[in-house]
Amino acid sequence: MGITDVIVKVNPDLTGLADPWRFETLASIVSRLKTAGLNVVGLEGDPFDMTPIKEFGERGTGNGEREGALKHYRELLESMGKLGIKLLCYNFMVGRGWSRTGVREGRGGAKATYFSLDGFLTGFTRFTGLKELGAMPPDPDNLVNPVNPVGKQNLIISHDQVWANYEYFIKAVMPTAEKCGVRMALHPDDPCLASLGGYARIFGSIEAYDRAYAIYPSPSNAVTFCQANFKLMGVNLGETARHFGKRIAFIHVRDVEGTKEDFTELFHDQGDTDQFALMRTYREIGLDVPVRGDHVPEMAYDRVLTPDGTPGYFTLGRLFANGYLKALLKGTINA
Repeated sequence: MGITDVIVKVNPDLTGLADPWRFETLASIVSRLKTAGLNVVGLEGDPFDMTPIKEFGERGTGNGEREGALKHYRELLESMGKLGIKLLCYNFMVGRGWSRTGVREGRGGAKATYFSLDGFLTGFTRFTGLKELGAMPPDPDNLVNPVNPVGKQNLIISHDQVWANYEYFIKAVMPTAEKCGVRMALHPDDPCLASLGGYARIFGSIEAYDRAYAIYPSPSNAVTFCQANFKLMGVNLGETARHFGKRIAFIHVRDVEGTKEDFTELFHDQGDTDQFALMRTYREIGLDVPVRGDHVPEMAYDRVLTPDGTPGYFTLGRLFANGYLKALLKGTINA
């Protein structure tokens, strides 16, 4: 398809390789992909268990565990710098990562992933791949009120604590990122609710992003512009992209229909977002950053190719998304 640059996740659960922060481990991953003609330009997702950092102060997590995890994180940044990997897409979702509650029939019978807060809270939904999506039924003792999803009185970890943990994390790792020339691009909470499953969430607004940048202003303190997540915040995507400007270090092209409490993920050409207008905006801003098509519906025969695939990440939908993304890039090159 003419794609030569890739973003990868190096969590040991996926690679089978321990200690992803070590130069030797990361270098081996880069080397294997280089043999296939692929150049690693960025890492994405938690590289290892981030619980001691994100959930510090809860579940008996002590300072020793946190400092150990931060040491590994800084070593990862140093290894990335040595290998010329200049992007790290990270998140600060506590308790669970991106969450979906099932699949709905979409265009042409494709299976589109969706999130329903009601379904999540009641735990009624069951489908193959639920565990992999991170949307496990919540503990009934820690449910937030679906009418008032903030539910601070029921939270396992509060918004103030998450903000405190985030500030400690950023101040501990950002100097290393700067030194190594790595841009850490913060991904929004997905879904961008005030809390989920009893855990506070803090990155569901532009104001939260500006607060995060104010903690440590630096070109290394950057933004992953995940279109669908920002759309579900209720903002104008073009205006928001201009607001962030050169702070954007990574773009996820994705579209959804619905609200942050109940939404369905679509084929990339299917939603009401003007993808060409957005791509033109990125070019007008002067962005020169990695961009990738994000979650895709599952198509017929996908499970023949990948029997144990994760909904949202199957092969055939990815082929369609990559072709559409290449058209977006080519169609706006002189815009």
